[in-house]
Order: sequence, then C-alpha cells, then structure tokens
Amino acid sequence: MTKLSKIGALVAAGGLALGIGVTSVAAETMYTPNMSYRTGPFAATGIPLMNGQRDYVNMLNARDGGVGGVMVDFEECETGYNTNKGVECYEKTKANAIVTQPWSTGITLQVLPRTNVDRIPILAPGYGFSPMSDGNTFAWAFNPPVSYWDGASMIMNFISDGDMNSLKGQKIALLHLDHPFGKEPLPLLEQYAEEYDFELVPIPVGLKEMQNQSAQWLQIRRERPDWVVMWGWGAMNAGALTEAVKTRFPMDKFVGVWWSGSDDDLIPLGEKAKGYKSISWNVPGDYPVIDAIKEHVVDAGNSMVEEPADMDKVFYQRGVVMSMFLVEGIKAAQEHFDVGAVNAEQLRWGLENLNITDELLEELGMAGMTAPFQTSCSNHTGHGGAWMLEWDGEKFVKASDLLKPDRASIEPLEKEKAAEYAENNAPWPGRDGLPCE
Repeated sequence: MTKLSKIGALVAAGGLALGIGVTSVAAETMYTPNMSYRTGPFAATGIPLMNGQRDYVNMLNARDGGVGGVMVDFEECETGYNTNKGVECYEKTKANAIVTQPWSTGITLQVLPRTNVDRIPILAPGYGFSPMSDGNTFAWAFNPPVSYWDGASMIMNFISDGDMNSLKGQKIALLHLDHPFGKEPLPLLEQYAEEYDFELVPIPVGLKEMQNQSAQWLQIRRERPDWVVMWGWGAMNAGALTEAVKTRFPMDKFVGVWWSGSDDDLIPLGEKAKGYKSISWNVPGDYPVIDAIKEHVVDAGNSMVEEPADMDKVFYQRGVVMSMFLVEGIKAAQEHFDVGAVNAEQLRWGLENLNITDELLEELGMAGMTAPFQTSCSNHTGHGGAWMLEWDGEKFVKASDLLKPDRASIEPLEKEKAAEYAENNAPWPGRDGLPCE
C-alpha cells in the first residue's frame, strides 16, 4: 500500500508521525496524489503552493484524525513541470488514487482522455483547459473556482474600468509563456479584440528565454502598448518584472494572471515594482486556518515551510484554499454516499456538488479568503470571481471589489471548444452513464 509523505500529519490522539506504512496506522485511507514540482525552472512558484496544499491536509489529519474519520494520504510525485514526467506520475499513481492533480495545463491535456477511461476525477483549481467547465462534455474534469477565460475576462473588465468599449483603438500586449498554459487566454482575447476593436499583440516567451527577455521587452518598447497582460509562470515572472523595471515600463499598466502574482518575485524589486497588479482568487491575510496549521503542523515539525512569514504570502495561502476544495469534495461525497473512505467515482460526484458558502468559509476559518461558489452537473468550475491585488512596495494588497467573469461571452466559447475537443478525440464518451440528477 502507498506510504504517506515523509512529512505526514500527526494523529491527534496519539501524536504519532505518519512516516510509517499506512496499514500500521489506520484501516483505511484516501490516496490523493499531487504532481508537484519542487525542482526545475518553476520550483520557486511551485514550492509555496505545494507547501500550502500539503499543510492543510496534514492539519486535518493531525487535528481531526483526517476527513470524516478517514486519514488522507497526500503524496507528491515530482514532475519538474515536465509533461512526460507528469504522465508517468499519473500512470504510477492511478491504481489507488481517488483524484489526480496534474499541476500543469500541458499535463492536464495529456491525462484528460485517460481519466475518462480510468474514471478518476481531475482536480485542477484555477488552471487547465478552460472548456473543462462544461460538465456535459468533461464529466471527470474540474477547474474551480475560476477558469483561465474567466481570468482573462476579469482582467479586461478591470483595465477597461468596466466598459470594454473604452478599449477601442488601444493596444494590449499579451506577454505569455510559449506553452499550453500561456496560450490559454488567446481564444477569448482574440474574440474581445475583434468585438471591441482593440489591437492584441501576443508576445511569446520560450522556456529557454524566461530569464532573459530582452528581445520581448525590446518589442514592447517598439509597440508601446497601453497595457501589458502577463500570462507567466516560474522564472518567467521574475524575468519579466525585472525587465519592466529596467525599461521603466509603467508598472500601473502591467497586470498578471493569478500565477504571476507571487510575493517572492516582487520582494527583490521592492518599491520599484510598486503598482504592479495580479488578479487572484484568494486574498492573503491573517486567517484562523493559518493559525491552526501553525499549531498542528508547523510547530510539530511536519511542514516544509522554511520561514514562518512564507505562510502569509499569496501562493502559500492559495495552496491551502486548493486543498480545501478537494477536502470539501470528499466531505460532500462522504455525506451523500454515507461512506468513510470515498472512491474516485464518489469523489467525482462530490466535486460536482461543491457548495462553498460564506457560512462554510467562516466555519473553516477562511472567511474572505476566497469567493463563494457552487459547481453542478453542467458547471465544473463555479466561476466564483476574483480580486485584483496590487504590489504596494512590500506586499500584495486588495485593489478591487470582487470581479466577476463575463459568462455571456465565455460560455458559448466553452461549448464551442468543448464540442471541438470531443470531435477531435472521437469517440468521446461525454458523461458515459453519469446522467445529471
């Protein structure tokens, strides 16, 4: 049987570290592998997210004896953000897994058709293929609380001050990683550019160019865009922010997706990066859930966090929220099926019936940390909304009210691209015996 991670949680009653075989501690566990990347060019942004995810689960194991009385085996499989390694991790872990967490849009796209056959739900919070929101086509894939197209819509809503027609004649540069993730917003932004008569200038950054973007920023200086929107990840973000400061691009005209908003990329630049913004579906702050993690995991020596201050940052806390989505899916399935250890098909139902309310967030010690949302048979994202965060020279602070995606524009595109995907991957099973209740 799979072993728990080396930094597994404490059993609350006995205080025993779960570094030993699962069978010697509990009769049953729920295996929830995570495809991590603590190495490679994306490690700086991957590590705090993985730490937050792991610590939330470890806290529940230590404080509550797991979820619904069943311990959660949260094991990492290192991919280095490499798609081929991600597929290997999926094949290695799928036999006992109740979920797969690919942690890369490229890996998600590769395992998406396999999960239909293996009947294992994909949980990809805030990433992956945007049309996965269409539960009628993608019965096994979930990307709460917002999709990339939701994010692009909210960014454009923010920079247009709520009036997309005001963008007419403007030039918007999309500085993006030349990778499936970085290309995700293009279909919606191209649609907007045509509809609202602004010029979209895609500027790709290759994986080998992430730390040296002189060519890209030379193009930005030539193009003189009104706004630069960054769809970056890992070392690309730090490289772009450094170039923006060096070339004196106005930081208040520079906006990133939620994966381009890590404190650690901004701290070295300090006041020079003041005004840079990043949309985010979690708001950093002092929350009771973080205090619980400190008490039950960090103080017990079972966390990989190196500095306590790291727990106050955007990405660590986002990891906590991500694992909360998984756990609430497990709880929903446990209640509905009246079981302790849920299986993959039961968890799929749970993720399809998430109901993250303000009252629940208060109960979890997360009030205000993320926006309420619900998933359903046809809606596998929830589309809860996000906030714009702004770098004040020292930290990220909330710079907007809750922004909501333009679903009237996005939903038809989701359905179109979902149908296109199914046709290109025919015979595509769709819901395959999983009718909406």
